[in-house]
Amino acid sequence: REALAEAERRVATIATVHAALSQNVDETVDFDEVFASVLRGAAAVASAGGRVTTRLEGAFGVVEADAAQALATVLAELVTNAVEHGLQDHDGTVVVTAQRDDDELTVHVIDDGVGLEPGAAMTGLGTRIVSTLVHGELRGTIDWRPVSDPVREARGTDVVVRARLAPSA
Repeated sequence: REALAEAERRVATIATVHAALSQNVDETVDFDEVFASVLRGAAAVASAGGRVTTRLEGAFGVVEADAAQALATVLAELVTNAVEHGLQDHDGTVVVTAQRDDDELTVHVIDDGVGLEPGAAMTGLGTRIVSTLVHGELRGTIDWRPVSDPVREARGTDVVVRARLAPSA
């Protein structure tokens, strides 16, 4: 049942990008609009327990079709993982920040959850999908970092994706 739900979520992400592409003749999408839908869907499907707040800061801009598909899949996986593994049935927040400078895109997916276990193996299917897409399709890098805020006694994870996209129009 869980595997089918994950497959359904992945297909829904792909369908969201295809729907946006079907309304454009130039094979590009306003990724901010696409991602708003992807973000809602990923958090809703993943949050079985506590209440999760999601928010986007910054902007992605216009993205070509192939990169949009890969980027949507990567970000949906990262948000889902943040909710399922980072927040684990607790209330929390997932913040996605996007900074675009011509063809350079930097995205942070930050949760205020339990944080990374030291030496934790990152070998799940979602992690493999994300790594393959970031390195292959997006010509970029991905890095998982622990977040610690001793003032608020908060922990969490910051996943940083850097990608090279065609310059925005």
